[in-house]
Amino acid sequence: MLTKGKEYDLVAAGHICLDIIPQIPDTGARTMADIFRPGTLVNVGACAVSTGGPVSNTGIATAKLGAKVAFMAKVGNDGHGQIVRALLAELGSDQGIKTASDVCTSYTVAIAPPRIDRMFLHCPGANDTFTSDDVAYDLVAQASHFHLGYPPLMRSLYENEGKELAEILRRAKQAGTTTSLDMSLPDPTTPSGNAPWSKILANTLPYVDIFLPSMEEGLFMLHRQEFLARKKEHGGGELLDHITPAECSRMAETFLDMGTSMTSLKSGHRGYYFRTADRSAFAQMGGAKPADPENWSNRELWCPAYRPAAIASATGSGDSSIAGFLAAFLRGLSIEQCLKIANCTGYQNLHELDALSGIKTWDETWDMVIRRRLPIIDPKIDDARWTLDEDTQLWKGPGDCQ
Repeated sequence: MLTKGKEYDLVAAGHICLDIIPQIPDTGARTMADIFRPGTLVNVGACAVSTGGPVSNTGIATAKLGAKVAFMAKVGNDGHGQIVRALLAELGSDQGIKTASDVCTSYTVAIAPPRIDRMFLHCPGANDTFTSDDVAYDLVAQASHFHLGYPPLMRSLYENEGKELAEILRRAKQAGTTTSLDMSLPDPTTPSGNAPWSKILANTLPYVDIFLPSMEEGLFMLHRQEFLARKKEHGGGELLDHITPAECSRMAETFLDMGTSMTSLKSGHRGYYFRTADRSAFAQMGGAKPADPENWSNRELWCPAYRPAAIASATGSGDSSIAGFLAAFLRGLSIEQCLKIANCTGYQNLHELDALSGIKTWDETWDMVIRRRLPIIDPKIDDARWTLDEDTQLWKGPGDCQ
């Protein structure tokens, strides 16, 4: 038990699916079109089958790091649903998993060739019908922290300007938990991609203590047209290297103004941008508020990522990093330590084809961060207002008051 007085440290809720991940050999290809061509047969290796999505990826990884976890999601009354429940029950409580007979269990085929940005074939299934009525709030009340992931992949949560999403998090706060929310990047051509995300977040973030989007997700949800224009300008590739620290500051300030107490902008190989509000905001947090409010208040930090020797797949790396962050946060560690643990678990994830095999125990992870001093990747912060703290090896932004 990481936090005292509760049955569970964490409830991991939201999107769940069955992941099917074929191992694609390294042929030297650099684009998907080099591999997948009509009329051809593509030889692949062994296939990994596991649960996927943040309920699984973040929840199970947090359990592997020592937390006591309850899972909360919706599956169909089918074979895939039985597999999902059985896999989750091995590492935590599945009593929060609801089974419905009128929908199928969600599944994803992850296509992740070496050195090529991954793509997914996804069936939303039961996730599209998940609402506030599917949450077991009596179970939520037994936990210190409530984490919800991937509302852009759950139709009922982004419809009606996020009414159901806000209701879930409002009632989780009412149950006495600290809350966090993770996002996913919508396809711009889908209903999710055209949803009014700024309004959805404005309605939801007053009930979110820790908002954990990526850099690209933040830009898309606040400035959709700018995001699309910049994607086009850069040939559809990632924008991580083209978003400036000043832009990160502005996005984070907007999220804090909307009501959250803390926000990340996860940035892959550039690491973790993180911003927090004044300590007065922490008074409204629930069962897992910061152990040292002074250390956490009015911070703007950028923690560099660790450099892997090789990358097997980046599937679930963001979820893994959130698991590391939450496991450290629930232990009452400093903000600097939490960000380093987050980057370390994201780094661990990169070394395996699936989302969970690479995650180590808490002691092994702590040893990697504190004693082994893993090599870091230069986040390329080209802004004179940011300074490198030589002791922590974290960058401090203009909004950092320590």
